[in-house]
Amino acid sequence: MTRRAILKGTGSALPRKRVSNAELAERVDTSDEWIVERTGIRFRHIAEPDETTGTLAAAAAKEALMAAGLEASDIGLVIVATATPDNTFPATATKVQALIGAPDCIAFDVAAVCSGFLYAVSVADSMIRTGAADHALVIGSETFSRILDWDDRTTCVLFGDGAGAVVLSAEDVEDDRGILATRLHAEGQYSDMLYVDGGPSTTGTVGHVRMQGREVFRHAVTNLAAVLGEVLGDVGLSASDIDWVVPHQANKRIIDATAKKLGLPADRVVLTVDQHANTSAASVPLALDLAVRDGRIKRGDLVVLEAMGGGFTWGAAVLRV
Repeated sequence: MTRRAILKGTGSALPRKRVSNAELAERVDTSDEWIVERTGIRFRHIAEPDETTGTLAAAAAKEALMAAGLEASDIGLVIVATATPDNTFPATATKVQALIGAPDCIAFDVAAVCSGFLYAVSVADSMIRTGAADHALVIGSETFSRILDWDDRTTCVLFGDGAGAVVLSAEDVEDDRGILATRLHAEGQYSDMLYVDGGPSTTGTVGHVRMQGREVFRHAVTNLAAVLGEVLGDVGLSASDIDWVVPHQANKRIIDATAKKLGLPADRVVLTVDQHANTSAASVPLALDLAVRDGRIKRGDLVVLEAMGGGFTWGAAVLRV
């Protein structure tokens, strides 16, 4: 028997306000055709003043708990992956803990931008395997609209807000269910290609997203294909064994290029970037929740999660649902 982290439930939350490319073109020098051709994005959700990273995370967490058949009192670990926390401190995870009514437990944030959810899953998996917690809430939540420069059409059209959550629970299993392997990477020398030009210790401001799009694209395709190969190799599997890939929803061209490099057919890749845009750390769990709830991902499927973000950071996880 092996103690492993098992996916028990998923959940998601999106802001009330849904914005189309045409609506965005009314305030930015862009067009629906320009955005769709370069990114595949058609809509994004933008948080209202009363919607925060914490409130969206809590709403997604409640859905995941319901799907898992658990109560907040069962949770021993809360990790929120975010680059847009409610406050510099305390951790947004502690706000989520309070909002869902979870008692004293471990709660902290992970900051790895778009790869944050993969980093958080890896940490939760390790803590569950070592017995630090039996049930964990792992959440990716962002309000990226708060750090966008709405005069920069090369970045503001790319991002949206939202939250996705999973419940991971410890089980002693004899088969290959649960999280089988994770791989994480970072290369800080590329930080100036995707970053926010502000921070408490540097400018004392929140700052805005800045990006060198072509360089990010090039690194993303190479790094994501490589890490998927690594994590599958760790468990003796190949791309042909995968039932579903749930990628970071940054750009349809990146997703398509990565799938092609691995020889994966498009119908085995979950795609939500057209509806949600890039929701950073929230994009993978948002897409995972959608595919679980519409029945595409089902018990027994082999699923690979992958993402890359500012830093650069990137990672992947393979699990049997």
